[in-house]
Amino acid sequence: MERVLNLLLIRFGLIAGGLVALGLLVFAVALVLRRRGKLGAARRYAAPAAHAVSRYLDDRSAARSRGGMSRGSGSVAGAVVRAAARRLDDDGSGQRQRERNPGRGEVR
Repeated sequence: MERVLNLLLIRFGLIAGGLVALGLLVFAVALVLRRRGKLGAARRYAAPAAHAVSRYLDDRSAARSRGGMSRGSGSVAGAVVRAAARRLDDDGSGQRQRERNPGRGEVR
């Protein structure tokens, strides 16, 4: 029993340490991009990817709920990606960016 608890504790420590390291890496990259003035360009590239992942996770959770394996309102990963997509949509002042439709010149 003690061996199992030790393995679980080690596993938790490795996962928590990995998440902290990943968070620090993302923060460092964002800081470097901000200092070089390229954060806006990185946001424009990351926004479509975040939206695509968010849609994928939404579709996956909807398929699970139809299949009888409902886990509530979705996963933590889906909530994090949706929050990131909302954050990437903001222009920094809390306003949503307006996107131009390149074919018609319309604003949506």
